[in-house]
Amino acid sequence: MSDLTAKTIAELRDGFRAGDFSAREIASAFNDAVAGARALNAYTVETPEDALASADAADQARQAGELKPLSGVPVGIKDLFATVGVDTTSGSNILKGFKPPYESTVSANLRSAGAGMLGKLNMDEFAMGSSNETSAYGPVISPWKRNDGGNAALTPGGSSGGSAAAVAAGIAPGVTGTDTGGSIRQPAAFTGISGIKPTYGRCSRWGIVAFASSLDQAGPMARSVRDCAIMLEAMAGFDPKDSTSLDLPVPQWEAGLSSDLRGKRVGVPREYRIDGVPHEINALWDRGIEWLRDAGAEPVEISLPHTKYALPTYYIIAPAEASSNLARYDGVRYGLREQGEGGLEGMYAATRAAGFGAEVKRRIMIGTYVLSAGFYDAYFNKAQRVRALIKQDFRNAFEQCDVILTPTAPSAAFGLGEKKDPLAMYLNDVFAVPASLAGLPAMSVPGGLDSQGLPLGLHLIGRELDEQGVLNAGLAIEERAGFTARPGKWW
Repeated sequence: MSDLTAKTIAELRDGFRAGDFSAREIASAFNDAVAGARALNAYTVETPEDALASADAADQARQAGELKPLSGVPVGIKDLFATVGVDTTSGSNILKGFKPPYESTVSANLRSAGAGMLGKLNMDEFAMGSSNETSAYGPVISPWKRNDGGNAALTPGGSSGGSAAAVAAGIAPGVTGTDTGGSIRQPAAFTGISGIKPTYGRCSRWGIVAFASSLDQAGPMARSVRDCAIMLEAMAGFDPKDSTSLDLPVPQWEAGLSSDLRGKRVGVPREYRIDGVPHEINALWDRGIEWLRDAGAEPVEISLPHTKYALPTYYIIAPAEASSNLARYDGVRYGLREQGEGGLEGMYAATRAAGFGAEVKRRIMIGTYVLSAGFYDAYFNKAQRVRALIKQDFRNAFEQCDVILTPTAPSAAFGLGEKKDPLAMYLNDVFAVPASLAGLPAMSVPGGLDSQGLPLGLHLIGRELDEQGVLNAGLAIEERAGFTARPGKWW
């Protein structure tokens, strides 16, 4: 890893502005790093020319004194975001070769802020997965290895596995991710980086391939809390093309960063002390509580009584919305088309059978079932009522505290192929899903390593629209954890 690829977004931005190096030097360093890390399978498409063109524009802007917030900083874009003329496939065979004639609002906002694009990042198919093993391009391999002397390939988490691996490996300084039930936060924890899911509606969903429309939310992943704040400022904003977009000004999150938490209360939910969670994770959680106390916050025990219903609620609502959203992939307008027997319906069936992977088919079937006549009230409507109770739990909790601290995931990164049972895989989302159901801002920050030398994350949940409070608590943990571990280069 060159000196430039080891720098944070803030360091690249500030060093470029000071004239310490050119934007082309930055882009070239990252392009070389991307090409040298293909063994990780983090990128589905590399766009070195795009990164260089944006860098040349940034160098000219510096000469003219017309710099933008992210001038000189190249980023990676998850393959869920539409990018004009560049393959956007959602990690699925059914969209292979699809080159959108339009740009997602989030990626367009990043371009407007001066960022270049290093490429599109691998992901679980249609964002359905927790390990990046459902991708039609094959799994992403984490740059981390266990310290047991073995050579087992580990998951970087999912669905934003390519995004997480790229930042951890130093082949992107920052990336976009999406989070439906933890797909920014769990991969961030598994790879020792930071990632934030903002309040639902902060970032436009327009041009992002839909999984579950009432849950999907874009967010940044980067090496530091400050970098996440910088990226989120560029990504967020009202978009009239998205009916769920919040018509609110974008706060100056970077300028508002402060690790002084005096007068704040941190909630510790008793229901998150779950049987079977490794001692190391609970011990890190306890250290996190003390770190926030040291920053001036007062820990208080809170209750989120409907937590135990969050996973089953999520795995009814999300597949139901997915079954509706994925009905559009039928071979008629774009993407894969397979000829089947029986005319038009045969073509539909053959296309979807060949185009969708096993996990996507599983969730479509679950979603179709819970929406079907006779089961809609028993499952989907009941899940929506439980979701309302989970939201109320958080409202009640935030009457007693300002931010909530939990572990991010119930384990460190596991080996590819180790979890074959879908239910065991779904349990990876147990700590992340409640905040998604409630639409709240939530962030994972690295806190330490386990006994195998793998990263563990701490998870912060804030009030609706209080990304600043989440970022500030994350900064307090970051400063006290002093997490500087990086994977040794083996690829």
